[in-house]
Amino acid sequence: MAKLYFRYAAMNAGKSTVLLQAAYNYEERGMAVLLFTAALDDRSGQGVISSRLGLTRQARTFGPDTRFDRELIDPGVACLLIDEAQFLTSEQVRQLHRLAHVGGVPVLCWGLRSDFRGEAFPGSAALLTLADELEEMKSICACGRKASINMRIDAGGRRVTEGEQVLIGGNDRYRAVCPSCFYSDDDADHRRAPGLFG
Repeated sequence: MAKLYFRYAAMNAGKSTVLLQAAYNYEERGMAVLLFTAALDDRSGQGVISSRLGLTRQARTFGPDTRFDRELIDPGVACLLIDEAQFLTSEQVRQLHRLAHVGGVPVLCWGLRSDFRGEAFPGSAALLTLADELEEMKSICACGRKASINMRIDAGGRRVTEGEQVLIGGNDRYRAVCPSCFYSDDDADHRRAPGLFG
């Protein structure tokens, strides 16, 4: 039975790398896949999924007006793989859930759970509610603990606490941090290393 999956993490956990590996695994077995990424994320080019390891792949793009229904899916597609799933709308998540259960097409989504303020993206909130299977991928804070929050930083490396929810950027604008470092104003806390995921 097809399901809707959500694999979430803070930045730098390897979400796009795992997505590209999943696509390769399906295709190696002779199955067709359909990849999507958010139209507003053009850091590597429009419609490109790229990992920090240097892997890239063309994908279709989705925006707020994209409808995920059976007509969008090419015949013979074994599954949908969606990167930057936090940018889905709540209605699109419901469409994907229906596509999995009524259309019989597995849908695997990768994305961030929360923004730089520690608030859920609408797409992520809907995925956390409707996904049949959830998996948290791990990322590591500079202090050595498990990173679970994305912190926006300014040009001087200081935490930014206000602004628009979406500001496309990579390591120059964001850091994956643990909750202790997210709330700390003491730079020394960022350098302490109590142990991996301690």
